[in-house]
Amino acid sequence: MVGRTKGGEGVKEPKQKKCKSKGCGVLFAPTRPMQTVCSVMCAVLDARIKREQAETKKRQEQRRKDRETRDKLKTRADWLKEAQAAFNAYIRARDADQPCISCGRHHTGQWHAGHYLSRGARPELAMHPDNCHKQCAPCNTHLSGNLVLYRVNLINKIGLDRVEWLEGPHEPLKLTVPDIKAIRDKYRALAKQLEKETA
Repeated sequence: MVGRTKGGEGVKEPKQKKCKSKGCGVLFAPTRPMQTVCSVMCAVLDARIKREQAETKKRQEQRRKDRETRDKLKTRADWLKEAQAAFNAYIRARDADQPCISCGRHHTGQWHAGHYLSRGARPELAMHPDNCHKQCAPCNTHLSGNLVLYRVNLINKIGLDRVEWLEGPHEPLKLTVPDIKAIRDKYRALAKQLEKETA
């Protein structure tokens, strides 16, 4: 529509815009420069959303700073504990559909990531996938790993050559903190991938 000014010249009405308030989107004719919403109600809603977004961003930034502070206080042992937990979770996910490596039972009790050669005796194999398998709590805890049957079933699972390699001599692992973080992240990602595949 074309209006008239006092001088008689035609003046175009403002071009319609789409309201940018979330969930609105109606077309409106702005009455002020830079107007982006159609009404006071949409302006209030838009302001509230922006405020909430700013608060969320602030909380996320604070959590990031808190995490960085905690990370700076962690010892090498703390990082190793995190990496071992991620590795163990991966083992349980990898072997989710398998029975206990020692007794061969499927049951509804607690499952562990049981080591064939213990972490204390062979720390260099603590996070080696051939040395760790799904194991029931009774075998791992009450029978100290039930190692005779563990070995028999491990040979059936991975072969005698790999078992004998595990039992042979190994160089000590000299892992730096960045190495340990990389191991943790690797096994977290692998466990997550397995969970997605079986979901």
